[in-house]
Amino acid sequence: MTLNPAEIGAVLAVHGPVARVLVAQAKGSVPRGAGTSMLVWADGFQGTIGGGALEWQALARAREVLAGGGPRVDRIPLGPALGQCCGGSVTLVTERLEVVPPLPWLRRVEGQAGAPEMRGFAFADGWLQEVATSPARPVWVWGAGHVGAALVGTLAPLPQFDVIWVDTDAARFPAIPQGAERLVAVDPGRAMAHAPGTAEHLILTYSHEVDLALCHAALVRGFTFCGLIGSASKWARFRSRLGALGHSDAEIDRITCPIGDPSLGKHPQAIAIGVAARLLSRTPPGDLPMKDTT
Repeated sequence: MTLNPAEIGAVLAVHGPVARVLVAQAKGSVPRGAGTSMLVWADGFQGTIGGGALEWQALARAREVLAGGGPRVDRIPLGPALGQCCGGSVTLVTERLEVVPPLPWLRRVEGQAGAPEMRGFAFADGWLQEVATSPARPVWVWGAGHVGAALVGTLAPLPQFDVIWVDTDAARFPAIPQGAERLVAVDPGRAMAHAPGTAEHLILTYSHEVDLALCHAALVRGFTFCGLIGSASKWARFRSRLGALGHSDAEIDRITCPIGDPSLGKHPQAIAIGVAARLLSRTPPGDLPMKDTT
């Protein structure tokens, strides 16, 4: 969770100069960790550093910086003074941005000390360095129906995931939330070949035949997780048909059906909560880092 030039550039293009609030250090129990940031303009903001009194104070300071102040560093205990019981403390660095910063971005934000040796994201001796956002886990959601919309709405804001939302017709998509990318694919099975081999797939289209084609394509392409919406009887039929297509029992067992937590019920939001919990509890191969959350 650190600098995302593309996101900063998009906000600058719409709103002009902004103030950026960054959690440079976090100690103890805090709402968000070091590297979390938010962008603030005169009548709005994007991102969150944890909400509550901390964020409201940060917004006020950010708008002071936006109005012409230089960078400021605030060390804030999250105790009774803020009406919060987290018990930790954060150091916030607030800066005015008029252009997209270079990478890596090394600058002095307080004091007079010379620059120390720094690697990656670091805050030391009044100097702050940020590097490019690391790639997140690719999650491909196949189907833009009610369950697909609930899943994308739940997963897209999470920093762990980059969400690709796929369906056969652009008209099937509702509004695309920030953090998700739409892909229209007339033949979803062929589109599977464009997914990275590390992708996590959630298959829940309007058609059992499309679902089956996607399961087959996923087994051919490779994946780190593949979940299919459906009943026990649907999965029994799919297992038989996937076997007839040449997949071994061990390969077919890699597909999870049903997805989510059946005990939560069949409401789209309940399914989305169960799926999100399952994905969040998984340890991705290679311990992939998270994307930026500005």
